[in-house]
Amino acid sequence: MPDKVSIVVPIYKVEKYLNRCIDSILSQTYKNIEVILINDGSPDRCGTIAEEYATVDPRIKVIHKKNGGLSDARNTGMKHVTGNYTMFVDSDDWLASSAIDRLLTTCKMYKADVVQSAFYYAYEDHLLFDHKQYSPQGTPVILNRNSLMYELVKNDRVKNFAWGKLYKTSILQGIPFKKDVLFEDVFWAHHVMDRVKKFVLINQPLYFYMQRSDSIVASYTPRNLDILAGLKERHKFIEENYRDLVEESIKVILRTSLIHYNLLILNWRKDKRGSYRKEIRDYIRKNSAQFKKAVDHDKFLKIQLTMFLLHPLLNILFSAVKKVFRQLEIISEPSGLQIVPITKKEYSP
Repeated sequence: MPDKVSIVVPIYKVEKYLNRCIDSILSQTYKNIEVILINDGSPDRCGTIAEEYATVDPRIKVIHKKNGGLSDARNTGMKHVTGNYTMFVDSDDWLASSAIDRLLTTCKMYKADVVQSAFYYAYEDHLLFDHKQYSPQGTPVILNRNSLMYELVKNDRVKNFAWGKLYKTSILQGIPFKKDVLFEDVFWAHHVMDRVKKFVLINQPLYFYMQRSDSIVASYTPRNLDILAGLKERHKFIEENYRDLVEESIKVILRTSLIHYNLLILNWRKDKRGSYRKEIRDYIRKNSAQFKKAVDHDKFLKIQLTMFLLHPLLNILFSAVKKVFRQLEIISEPSGLQIVPITKKEYSP
């Protein structure tokens, strides 16, 4: 009997996208799957759509619950998982038809605990693919726990996202997602990866990550600062368990803090009293010695920190000037994301 793969799909207000998501899962070339659809109190027709699929495919389980957020929905779904392997698929995203087959075959071939594929950023009329981090013709990359944690902290090749990966179900047990936060994966991923002995990265894109203008990530609010809380919580874990990654973790916190300070300036109406900006400013100043040491060999981040400590607005000016210089090709634009035309087949699995 082939291994069963459980796919956990949290659902909330995605009526426009849900059919495509579920169709892509049901049309997988690997057939021994169970699909756990969690209707997280969605006010639209999502619950009805899920039930309609369940009537025609016995591999589908539908769970209806009161709205509790993405983390709560995933945690609920995990209670119903019976497969040897587990995937998370967000309900506005979709899979290439061979995704599970490729991930599971790779997992068994390398005796891996987790396998991640490359992915597309999917827009309404085009896809973006990160050729800098992933080479479509490249062979799988094998990482042990230490190299995996380094890649996770950098968040370049190995993403903090729960989706896009096939996990041995056993390593997920006892690690729930933190509820009532945005960027819940940042609070969660390092605990999972700390259990991994072997991680394999497939360079070919098998997951389509939908970029929605109405998503919680697209419209900035102070709740987006949850990512800083997650990074700081993770940093404590890094300090205790991976001392050689402390400086890299500090750099990520600094870079993210500067980005969000600038975003709060741009969205000043959502921080009229400046309390969120003050919190970031005070944190950077309080930890300036650590930050200076960490960025000593990072030219641009070092300049940004220096400017910010002189006056936060100087860093914004520096960022604006850097953008102009890139447009004038005085300094090189970071390479990587390339446009891929979208086809009907990609949108209609």
